[in-house]
Amino acid sequence: MILIAESGSTKCDWVVLNSDGTEHKRFSTMGFNPYFHSASFIHEELSENEVVKTIHTQVEFVYFYGAGASSESLKDIVKDGLQQVLPNAHVNVDHDLVASAYSTYTGEPAITCIIGTGSNSCFFDGAEVSEEVPALAYILGDEGSASFIGKRLVSDFLYKKLPAEMAEDFFNTYQLDKDEIITSVYNKPNANVYLASFSRFAGKHMENPYVKQIVREGFAKFADIHIACFDNCKEVPVHFVGSVGAIFHEILEEVLEERGMRLGQIMRKPVDGLIKYHLEYLKVLDAYKV
Repeated sequence: MILIAESGSTKCDWVVLNSDGTEHKRFSTMGFNPYFHSASFIHEELSENEVVKTIHTQVEFVYFYGAGASSESLKDIVKDGLQQVLPNAHVNVDHDLVASAYSTYTGEPAITCIIGTGSNSCFFDGAEVSEEVPALAYILGDEGSASFIGKRLVSDFLYKKLPAEMAEDFFNTYQLDKDEIITSVYNKPNANVYLASFSRFAGKHMENPYVKQIVREGFAKFADIHIACFDNCKEVPVHFVGSVGAIFHEILEEVLEERGMRLGQIMRKPVDGLIKYHLEYLKVLDAYKV
């Protein structure tokens, strides 16, 4: 069996393939990010998953792509955790940027961007995935992402800068005060996921001019930092992966058009494209051929 996984900081989508390439099972878990999760944590969480329990000795190859897996030491954290759960598997771990590039590849070079819980960008020429500027995560970066939008909503709520009808709905929806928010952001784990969770509230009020403005500001910053950094940004398509880009696709398209950039695909969940790439381009089934 072959196991392919695409993990953001919030959620991880898994697909189990049989040795002939047919799909055996799909399932989802929490997202695993080596900045926040240890190998033992990954092992413990996956060991309790019902699907994993039924296949853990049958999996021979794992292709895991995840947020935060950007260096060999960080990849090793994930690899160690997966190896403990899947003892008979050859485990490959790479960055979620690589997954986004693979999943959106149509045979021509392109810039591929992630705008989900966090945000990032890369260029894929069909052979190599390259970055031009780093992703600085939710405190210093993640422009345009769910955590960027959530952070702005929460701070404006506390500063009493939300439109009146939104402020009332925000309080009624979450029943939060300043101390609870500060504790969750500064004293509890996974603050990026916590902040990103409030982006759903922005989606609920997506027609409100206030929401449109903060989304536009985030997308503009992202384009100016993470797309314009590539010399060929106006010559190749710009693909997007992630829920925020999909939900606010009209604003995203406007921001790119204003800068002379060409919008390519917007893929909310990249796992289907990832399966296709592994079968057609990486030819992962060749390992089973005699």
